[in-house]
Amino acid sequence: MIRFCPQEHCFLRALFCEDYMRIDKYLKVSRIIKRRTVASDACSGGRVFINQKIAKPSSDVKPGDIISIRFGEHTGRYEILSVLDTVSKDHACEMYKVLDEDTFLSLERNKS
Repeated sequence: MIRFCPQEHCFLRALFCEDYMRIDKYLKVSRIIKRRTVASDACSGGRVFINQKIAKPSSDVKPGDIISIRFGEHTGRYEILSVLDTVSKDHACEMYKVLDEDTFLSLERNKS
């Protein structure tokens, strides 16, 4: 009988699939959402979707995934282009493509 070990799976995934990242961390690193705790709360509150499925803070994202975020009446949709652990503020916008975004979210995302 083969047993599944979550720790081993995470280790193997980290070795062979470097282009995965937790959604809460991705939202923070890409600066779509400014703080990781806010990103985590948004995911826990059912306001973040990955490929039209509700995302938990620990859900993984990869290039090609579509992220949808809903804050009240404001919505935004983004396609993931790359997954990087660290990126400068100037290059963060290169990690994703805006598919659809409310004016309010655009202004909030582009604040310094």
